[in-house]
Amino acid sequence: MSDKIDHPRRSFLGTLALGAALAPFAALGDARAQTSPSPAAPAGGTGQGAQTSFAALKRISAGVLEVGYAEAGPADGPPVLLLHGWPYDIHSYVEVAPLLAGAGYRVIVPYLRGYGTTRFLSDGTPRNGQQAALGRDLIALMDALKIEKAVLAGYDWGARTANIVAALWPERCKAMVSVSGYLIGSQELNKAPLPPKAELQWWYQYYFATERGQAGYAKYTRDFARLIWELASPKWAFDDATFARSATAFDNPDHVAISIHNYRWRLGLAAGEPQYDEVEKKLAAFPAIAVPTITIEGDANGAPHPEPAAYAKRFTGKYEHRLFSGGIGHNPPQEAPRAFAQAVIDADRL
Repeated sequence: MSDKIDHPRRSFLGTLALGAALAPFAALGDARAQTSPSPAAPAGGTGQGAQTSFAALKRISAGVLEVGYAEAGPADGPPVLLLHGWPYDIHSYVEVAPLLAGAGYRVIVPYLRGYGTTRFLSDGTPRNGQQAALGRDLIALMDALKIEKAVLAGYDWGARTANIVAALWPERCKAMVSVSGYLIGSQELNKAPLPPKAELQWWYQYYFATERGQAGYAKYTRDFARLIWELASPKWAFDDATFARSATAFDNPDHVAISIHNYRWRLGLAAGEPQYDEVEKKLAAFPAIAVPTITIEGDANGAPHPEPAAYAKRFTGKYEHRLFSGGIGHNPPQEAPRAFAQAVIDADRL
């Protein structure tokens, strides 16, 4: 176990028995997953000269939601679920998905609750953003799709959701890729103050704790999201079209409510639902994750994130950590899609 993997990883094409299936994606280039992607790798995430959209989206009733999702690859392939963060959307994986599909995987990319085409089945369901609710959403989606076990990969809210399933339902998780490592939290832990510089990074969390913040996010949702993108990935030169493509996901009627509740719940300023109390109790004990895992960090991640050494001990199974260098920020699947796809494949083979 190490905090950096400095040796070059196996070639994306050279390591796959299904290499021939990747021929349609040869224009995307070699997907070597190294700790230092070539300068050309991040450019693939700008939406220029690569796949920029998914095929027609699907919808399925799962738990309290009708989940909107993209799907790629053979229906009988080993399943991979790719989970986005806040404030992003499924297009974080628009270039990762065809790489994995070409390698023979069945790729599912769902909109989380409060995003895109995902909707609550009932107007009476609380618009709850607590971590346990998102974890249950993922289990419900897997059940609805009749997926017993899958490789899970995510960043930000998506990484936390994958962590929860891997920790509490390891029988449903074959392997995991988690950006910024172990992200399971607890309200009790969040009561402890951090040093001022660390608190400064969470400015939006405190803004959202106020009624002014809720009104401000509702009024300036897209401006706010773009600012977060710029702060979290200061070296990512995304263009207007790339942002606009994702920004439509924030038009979801529940997006503001889910976002505000998520951050207020973390600070103990909003109640969760009693049905999740037992799950939250287990999560508050910070359970170890034993499934094979690769954690990722970008060398230019401007969002709050722990140091790898702080969470490595939480992973008790086969484990690697990879540093994506070259200006990669908070959204590695979109900023370095080829290296991220390779990490998913390698995690599956740990």
